[in-house]
Amino acid sequence: MNRKFLLLVSAALTLPLLSQAQTPTLDTGDTAWMLISTALVMLMTPAGLTLFYGGLTRRKSVLNTIGMSYTAFCTATIVWVVIGYSLAFSEGNGFIGGLDYFMLHGIKIDDLYGSIPNVLFIMFQGTFAAIAVALVSGSIIERVKYSTWFIFSILWVMFIYAPIAHMVWGGGILSDHGELDFAGGTVIHINAGISGLVLVFLLGNRKGHKEIEHRPSSTKLMLLGSALLWFGWFGFNGGSELAADFIAANALLVTNVAAAAGGLAWLIIEWLSTDKKPTLLGSASGVVSGLVGITPASGYVDVTGALVIGTIAGMIGYYGVVKLKNLLGYDDTLDVFGIHGLVGIFGAIATGFLANPEINGKAGLFYGNPGQVIPQLVAVGATIIYSGVGSAILFKITAFITGGGRIEGALEDQGMDLGYHGEESFNIIEDSNTVAGTH
Repeated sequence: MNRKFLLLVSAALTLPLLSQAQTPTLDTGDTAWMLISTALVMLMTPAGLTLFYGGLTRRKSVLNTIGMSYTAFCTATIVWVVIGYSLAFSEGNGFIGGLDYFMLHGIKIDDLYGSIPNVLFIMFQGTFAAIAVALVSGSIIERVKYSTWFIFSILWVMFIYAPIAHMVWGGGILSDHGELDFAGGTVIHINAGISGLVLVFLLGNRKGHKEIEHRPSSTKLMLLGSALLWFGWFGFNGGSELAADFIAANALLVTNVAAAAGGLAWLIIEWLSTDKKPTLLGSASGVVSGLVGITPASGYVDVTGALVIGTIAGMIGYYGVVKLKNLLGYDDTLDVFGIHGLVGIFGAIATGFLANPEINGKAGLFYGNPGQVIPQLVAVGATIIYSGVGSAILFKITAFITGGGRIEGALEDQGMDLGYHGEESFNIIEDSNTVAGTH
């Protein structure tokens, strides 16, 4: 009798504890890390990407290039809270969410997403949508109307980005079939790279694309921008764990290793080429290639996997930008397809080979699970088709609304900064009374 009584008392004391353990609670450590991660990813677009793109483009269109990314961050942010988040993360079908969270309806300030505030998760994901559409702009700078880009960026977040995010991260068809995409290999990089390439063919090459040398306006600004992207990528990949734990820490480690490996791979290839000139432009481009390659795998691979992915990503980036683009003759101005599209495809597939179950419980082909390669290939193919066809349709609609998507030839010759915006990026004044070396 006493034993039964003790068991009943023990059960009565334990049940409230079990109930409490099953109730989601706010974790201040996870929340602090996600606040930092969100700020890091936000920094990537209006600071990192604008400087990287601005430094790469010609002097006469630097501000226009920066403005396209800067404006895209603004438009994407508004579209995301109005409808984008709902289409990506509310209940719907396998391809797109519903309108349950339109204008963030029904989301309270103290609602949780796992162990962090739901409003913080919304903000974090919004920074992803913003940089994704800003990346697309790099393919078509110096020849697209600002009004065309403005409208296209709004529609792209709604009808291209949000559905793919839903398919991969929002409980849609690709996640149901087991694709591994930790931080956006398909959702962001393949998506943006394919969209950019489609827009290149729809708009056509810049005037004098092959006859005129297009020199970057500032290698220093480009390098600073790449460093800010590298810095922000720690929040990009590490924050995708949505927790301050061992997986997030490993994501930071492999991200850094892959970036360095990519930068060295591109640099060494240049060094061994016929020109034998290792450039900072090449090194920075290799770093970004390594970061793109590791993005989908950052929550699943170890350092060995990071070294493999980063090195091959740098090689693919180099040959995609320097060789393939020249061979085919298309004018992807800032190499969005070469660095984000091609390398993103590689990174997504490589995740299916190199995922180590000791990291996150997911195994790839090299760890006894060849079946993981299949959903990776399916996701890559689905993203290419949906993004390519959808972006073409949206751009045609946008160009019709704005009376053609391309600027006039005279404006293209003059440059977008003065001709379109009435501003100059470099205000260089020649003064005959200034002596060299004095201030």
